[in-house]
Amino acid sequence: MQTLALIPARIGSKSIPKKNIRAIGGKPLIAYSIEHGLASKNINRVVVSTDSEEIAEVARSYGAEVPFLRPRELAQDHSLDIDFHRHAIEWLHNNEGYLPDAVINLRPTTPVRDTAVLDEAIQLFACHPEIDSIRAVRPAHKTPYKMWLLRDDGLMNPLFERFNECNEPYNLPRQLLPKVVVQDGYFDITRTSTILDKNSTTGLV
Repeated sequence: MQTLALIPARIGSKSIPKKNIRAIGGKPLIAYSIEHGLASKNINRVVVSTDSEEIAEVARSYGAEVPFLRPRELAQDHSLDIDFHRHAIEWLHNNEGYLPDAVINLRPTTPVRDTAVLDEAIQLFACHPEIDSIRAVRPAHKTPYKMWLLRDDGLMNPLFERFNECNEPYNLPRQLLPKVVVQDGYFDITRTSTILDKNSTTGLV
């Protein structure tokens, strides 16, 4: 299975300016994700999607490919993952004739990864062609069954009004509620066909 590592790194971070190239542990933050991709046995190419030539130069110096700059309109605060995924895949296909089987998203904001875990996940994904995507998760510290939505009028509604036969799951002991997990940004892997045909980085269950 041909797997493309795609590393998103826009320049316009509001919380920490230029965070993707800020030095962490003696090297730019983005360098760690590039190194993870290059060290993987099951990743064939490592491409950085950025709207900044400054970030592109740093990425190239650590061995990543930056064959294009992402359009600014796809690198805004509210831009979605599907935006840069589609742009990268379509650019590579149209300009190089390259179309991977899957894309693994390695966010620069996760500088600590075990490359063996990436290789295991890619191998698992390759063995299950019926699955659209796979992503890393961890146990959630808080259960959403005890969460509430704030309304414009200052009142609240429960996020979940029912669980099985219980009409008030937010009043149940947490031990009786479902175990939930939360995605943690360690990696996401999506089939290229899911991105192009379903316009999604998750797909359908």
